[in-house]
Amino acid sequence: MACSSAPSLSVLAALLLSLGIALVLPQLVVCVATMTHSKGPQNFDLSLSTPTLTYEYEVFVSFRGADTRTSFTAYLFAALDRKRIVAYRDDRNLLRGGEIGPELLKAIETSRIAVVVFSKSYATSDWCLDELVKIMECKRVFNQSVLPIFYDVSQSVVLEQKGVFAEALLNGPVDKVNNWRTAMTEAANLAGFHLEHR
Repeated sequence: MACSSAPSLSVLAALLLSLGIALVLPQLVVCVATMTHSKGPQNFDLSLSTPTLTYEYEVFVSFRGADTRTSFTAYLFAALDRKRIVAYRDDRNLLRGGEIGPELLKAIETSRIAVVVFSKSYATSDWCLDELVKIMECKRVFNQSVLPIFYDVSQSVVLEQKGVFAEALLNGPVDKVNNWRTAMTEAANLAGFHLEHR
């Protein structure tokens, strides 16, 4: 099922603001600039030989369930539902009995926007970090919009890979560590939202 209309950044920003996220104006301007050209199921200039993509979901949210599933992301999904923004949800859309990895990667590829909720234990999950690598790949290849949210963790901790983010790189599989490091750096360099749990 292709989505016929894209959620506007103003709708997504309003939803995030209603959840208590403080937004700095320059960050909003950067996000708007990256999303304004995304209209309809095909948003790539064929003359440039870039991939054509039809979106199944408007939003894919990458998050560490243990940190935010019953709090922030539950509220975010409810707000997206109220605005009729189609978001991929692993608890609803993941086929039972199917392989998790390929299903999640396909959902990322077929989403117009990726929201990455960096939380204190995000980097303790190999799945989350693998999702992040795929999200940043889709940003490069398909020009997917990526919106990072720093939930109870500072942007600099992710950018500089400190604390649990450093531990993930020290303890992770050797063949994945460089990709994880690159993806964390790229994502943390994007303008995003900062939210402290109250």
